[in-house]
Amino acid sequence: MELKQNSNQCVILLHEIYGINSHIKHYANAFYQKGFDVYVPNLLQRITPFPYEEEDLAYQNFMTNVGFEKAQYDVNALINNLSNKYSHIRMIGFSIGATIAWLCSNNPSLHKVVGFYGSRIRQYTDVVPNAETILIFGEQEKSFNPIDLKTRISTYPHVFVKIVEGKHGFADPYSSKYNKHTTNDLSEYLFD
Repeated sequence: MELKQNSNQCVILLHEIYGINSHIKHYANAFYQKGFDVYVPNLLQRITPFPYEEEDLAYQNFMTNVGFEKAQYDVNALINNLSNKYSHIRMIGFSIGATIAWLCSNNPSLHKVVGFYGSRIRQYTDVVPNAETILIFGEQEKSFNPIDLKTRISTYPHVFVKIVEGKHGFADPYSSKYNKHTTNDLSEYLFD
């Protein structure tokens, strides 16, 4: 998915395990309206996104058919392709998309990375970003302790970790875990 308006800055938006669903289209439109060109790579190569009720199946599909290594390779190729067209490239990712953004954050063509609840970042703490990197986690993560991760990576230059009220998925307006108040308070990190 691409939304272009001949801007000199773009956003690469990375989806969750579900694919390009209403949540991702919502953010793509928001960035487009703020004047960015928007690129949303379909990491799953699937036209129809998984419904939220198929979370386990969606996760298994990503891990079996895509994986972080392939996704990182594909996204870095996209960044490198766009680097000649834009003076400013930022990347926004949600969940697995945030982990992929973290893995690509040392690409010298990136200017800013914002990752929401990228729980698998905990497996890749050896990555040291070149770009300004803002990671946002809900305080109620069931698979890991965000405070421990914050302690491990906040010492890296260019990395800022914020822990907010909410659960994994708090920024998705189509999720039962959506926290409108928390998400609205974070708009400065997305659009500045």
